[in-house]
Amino acid sequence: MAGPDHRTPLLRRLAESESPRRYWHTADDTGRVWLFESVEGDGEHWAIRQVEVGADRAARRYWWAHPQDQDGFLTDQPLEIWDLAEINGAAFESVWEAAG
Repeated sequence: MAGPDHRTPLLRRLAESESPRRYWHTADDTGRVWLFESVEGDGEHWAIRQVEVGADRAARRYWWAHPQDQDGFLTDQPLEIWDLAEINGAAFESVWEAAG
C-alpha cells in the first residue's frame, strides 16, 4: 500500500459534518457495481463512503478511516454526478451494512 492518504483530513471533516448527504449508483458492463455516499465540499461532491461489488458479488467498503486495501480504494477524485444515478439513503445503507 502507498503512504498516507492526503485526502484523509478533508474526507474526515466532510464525513463528520452535518452537511446533507446524497447517494449514488453506477455499474459497468462486467457486472461491477459502485455505490457512493457524497457530501459537497469546495463546490464538488466527494465520496465519503463507497461500496464496490465485484462481478463475483464480493463487496468491499471504503471510507476516510479505510481509504484503500489490496483490492481497491475510495475514489480519489470528486464524483462526476452527471454520470451516476441517484438512489435513496436506505438503499445505500442496506448494501453498506451487508458488505460489513
